[in-house]
Amino acid sequence: MAIFEYPDLFLFILTINIFLFVWGTKIRQKTSLPTNWPLVGMLPAILQNCDRIHSYFTEILTESGGTFQLKFPRFFNMDMLVTCDPKNIHHIFSRNFSNYPKGPEFKKMFEILGDGIFNADFELWELHRRTTLSFLNHTKFYDLLERSVWEKVETGLLPVLDNFSEQGVDFDLQDIFQRFTFDSICNLVLDYDPCSLCVDMPLIPCEKAFNDAIEALLYRHVLPESIWKLQKWLRIGKEGKLIEAWKAFDEFIYPLIISSKEEEEHKLKDDDYSLLASFRKAYEEKIIINGNCFGGGGSKTTTRDFLRDTALSLMFAGRDTTSTCLTWLFWLIATNPSTETNILEEIETEFKKWRLFSVEESRRLIYLHGALSESLRLFPPVALEHKAPIEPDNLPSGEYVKSNAKVIVSFYSTGRMESVWGKDCLEFKPERWISPSGGGIKHEPSYKFPAFNAGPRTCLGKEMAFVQMKMVAATIIYHYKIQLVEDNYDISPRDSIILQAKHGLKVSLSKRNV
Repeated sequence: MAIFEYPDLFLFILTINIFLFVWGTKIRQKTSLPTNWPLVGMLPAILQNCDRIHSYFTEILTESGGTFQLKFPRFFNMDMLVTCDPKNIHHIFSRNFSNYPKGPEFKKMFEILGDGIFNADFELWELHRRTTLSFLNHTKFYDLLERSVWEKVETGLLPVLDNFSEQGVDFDLQDIFQRFTFDSICNLVLDYDPCSLCVDMPLIPCEKAFNDAIEALLYRHVLPESIWKLQKWLRIGKEGKLIEAWKAFDEFIYPLIISSKEEEEHKLKDDDYSLLASFRKAYEEKIIINGNCFGGGGSKTTTRDFLRDTALSLMFAGRDTTSTCLTWLFWLIATNPSTETNILEEIETEFKKWRLFSVEESRRLIYLHGALSESLRLFPPVALEHKAPIEPDNLPSGEYVKSNAKVIVSFYSTGRMESVWGKDCLEFKPERWISPSGGGIKHEPSYKFPAFNAGPRTCLGKEMAFVQMKMVAATIIYHYKIQLVEDNYDISPRDSIILQAKHGLKVSLSKRNV
């Protein structure tokens, strides 16, 4: 061809064509939906956005109407259906609950939790739920909760915040909340206060291990199993950190589990109210009946290992979910100053002068309850849930789901859907949760507000969490003015299974004249 006789002209035309192709591709890509490429599927888009996966899922689901099928290379065997549609959530978590157990794939990804409640199915799950409910419904429970929270506020939280205020230094408020909830849940579950929240701010490996664990667990959801298993075998990357976290958990928890039933009975002869004692009794009674094998739900686990798994699962729930909600609450308040004024006015109206209020009195803090609910709606601590049906299923949104197919339910995206929460869905509006008629708390169905999960697996500690968060939030707001450090006005969620603030929440504070 004549054009090859003029190489400069050929290169010019080739460059123009490449430019037009790239430009045309960019014009066409005004969509968030990933391209399904030959051989590699949608993997390039996922890898490109893996550092903002929750936001990316939300963009995809907003554009696709709430449900989308992600395709990956066939040899990875990790195609997944992602949804945030409330109708699908209600179907999966309630109406067709028995068809969507956690299953072996979930337990494989969350193996660190062993036979704890988050991994359990069928009989073992029923044992967990029944024993936990019995503990929470005990007449002594809320007295214990009230006493332990206020004791930690007075001996840990206030001294630490006063110290930072007097020094005039910036600090990470998320770290403070994580330490507070870690100490509180250890006290409740293990009857031991590690005192991680004190003026010295000691490094306790177990407390910090949660951060490494939850990041690795998210990546197990979006990476091919072969890749994360190779990392695990080589003990590198996030899997290497997960191995170290596992070791830290075991070294902390096992010594605190009383080794024999006789020792436990001796310790509890003056106080018969112990969570692990209740689980030990329930588990050993079930072993006698079932022969140490739970139908469909658990492996052959010693009592000591079962108590370790139970304690760790409850520590995950108690430390990270509550501390995460409080972190985002204070960021939202700081960026919406009028809400702080409203909360402060409500505290002063209800209690006149500051005092330690009871569990029952905490229910009078309606506006604060609304603010906490908004924090949970916009930043649900558990951002997504993994499901796999036993039998093929048809979702209300119209998608067909094969048996054992991976279904990812994005709770984060549900709270940000205009079709679910209206045009102001991205705004922080505590008033959203106040009934216009009676002024009380407005309740929303769990499939629309799944921050505490939905259906039979709804979080049993929901009421406890609200009480604890109100006590902590009211204490700080009443006593201190919180100011964000300048570069913390624009923060983003961390890429982990728990929706922490990526780089913490750096603040300064000054005492109010109270």
